[in-house]
Amino acid sequence: MTGSPDNSHDGHVARQFGPQAAAYVQSAVHAAGADLDRLETIAQALQPRHALDLGSGGGHVAYRIAGHAGAVTACDLSAEMLAAVAQVAAGRGIANVATRQAPAERLPFPDAAFDFVGCRFSAHHWLGFEAGLRESRRVLAPGSVAVFIDGMSPGRAVLDTHLQTIELLRDTSHVRDYAAAEWLGALERAGFAVKAATTDRLRMDFPTWIARMRTPDTNAAAIRALQAGASAEVRGHFGIEADGSFQLDTIFVKAIAA
Repeated sequence: MTGSPDNSHDGHVARQFGPQAAAYVQSAVHAAGADLDRLETIAQALQPRHALDLGSGGGHVAYRIAGHAGAVTACDLSAEMLAAVAQVAAGRGIANVATRQAPAERLPFPDAAFDFVGCRFSAHHWLGFEAGLRESRRVLAPGSVAVFIDGMSPGRAVLDTHLQTIELLRDTSHVRDYAAAEWLGALERAGFAVKAATTDRLRMDFPTWIARMRTPDTNAAAIRALQAGASAEVRGHFGIEADGSFQLDTIFVKAIAA
């Protein structure tokens, strides 16, 4: 029907994040961090001709690597996010960042169009995780570097179930935080050679985490109820605090297009 909303997963993701574009541009979790510093260091050493910020969100990867690349394309599902990225880039005098709207699984770029890919806190929203990785490999020139950073499942079933549940309650467009073994296997199948994979922990401030996604009060209350009723193993692993803040496992992967 003409004018009807896009009820696909991609449409849902765009609706979830579009209104929050400014929040993600300003988010301290997304705008800074040792992982972002490390990604920039890699880009600085490589000096890519044309880099892709895949699932750019607030554009923080694009801003960081723009000074070390000939050109950067920020690609995201949300037109509002991309408009915010273009506005911030212009305001900062960054002239070599362009934007393109597309899902990770269907990138509108030729084969080997880029010689660097940076993808940070995006893959857990993809409808097709392995399809997105295959597309990343397709548009990356052989021998070039890709860096993937994301929240990570701890792997153990009891911990995984808790994490995926609170993530989905917080953001109904969430698909999955993948475990390290899932990441490494999928990257290999997509045609990447993993050169380094490290894990870390990132404190999620509960009030900010909820506000950034405009989580409904009922869902926020459900998350708090799950945390309150969690086992000692779950509470201990995630370091659940009195206000609901917790520690998120993260993964940083550097891979080469084989």
